[in-house]
Amino acid sequence: MLTNQQIDQLDWEKVDNLMPVIVQHAISGDVLMLGYMNNDALKNTLESQKVTFYSRTKQRLWTKGETSGNFLNLVDIFTDCDNDSLLVLAQPIGPTCHNGTESCFSPAQSQWGFLYELENLLKSRKTASPESSYTAQLYASGTKRIAQKVGEEGVETALAATVNDREELTNEAADLIYHLLVLLQDQDLDLSAVINCLKQRH
Repeated sequence: MLTNQQIDQLDWEKVDNLMPVIVQHAISGDVLMLGYMNNDALKNTLESQKVTFYSRTKQRLWTKGETSGNFLNLVDIFTDCDNDSLLVLAQPIGPTCHNGTESCFSPAQSQWGFLYELENLLKSRKTASPESSYTAQLYASGTKRIAQKVGEEGVETALAATVNDREELTNEAADLIYHLLVLLQDQDLDLSAVINCLKQRH
């Protein structure tokens, strides 16, 4: 998070008191939108922990999501090397773009972004009818069955590697990751928790 010293060093004069702000998804890394902050918008963002901009058309502060409910919850914020732009890491609540897409730059998406969307899709299937999809059937079968599938796919992935079958290894690894994501959701555990654990270890 920005320190008081970094805030004092921001070059507001250089940008006519409107700092360009890139908003990035804190988990997937996808770029969500570009906005502008004046000093008051930055203070409001830091105090409320919800990303707030200065609207150049309305000539006032506006908190992203104040009308739609699709807030951007602040995770972290950084300044660039010239102190004339900001990078905001945020956790979006719903679509970021007014067009209903995850990003104002859609369909641009990182590979991590796809995993995040897949995770959300799998999460939505937890309460679906078992007849509606294979994923819903897995949830209905219970934790033991899901865990068993993870074990089976892990063995099949390892076997594919031992025979140097790259195509089969790719397919089995995809099956393993899918079933692991289902197991994590079954246990109400997000992929971000696993990623944070890896970051702490390495």
